[in-house]
Amino acid sequence: MDAGFAAEILKMMIFQAVALAAPFLLTAMVIGLAVSLFQAVTSIHEQTLTFVPKALGVVTVLLLLLPWMIQSMIEFATTIIQKMPQMVH
Repeated sequence: MDAGFAAEILKMMIFQAVALAAPFLLTAMVIGLAVSLFQAVTSIHEQTLTFVPKALGVVTVLLLLLPWMIQSMIEFATTIIQKMPQMVH
């Protein structure tokens, strides 16, 4: 396995990780921003007010995107398994 091939596999792994994590991070960020804005406007500073909406949003995104995530991981694993003979050489 040469350095170019290893770099390509590493790039694929990082892209896969970012693609799978991005929806959750963006959801939590948008909900956190909305809750922070709400807290600033109303002067309500309750700790559970920030956690519960984020948790519900992330679980909702998980339920909606779970089929896509599983399919994406299966395709990635299949690609890596198919490239294993090239890794030996």
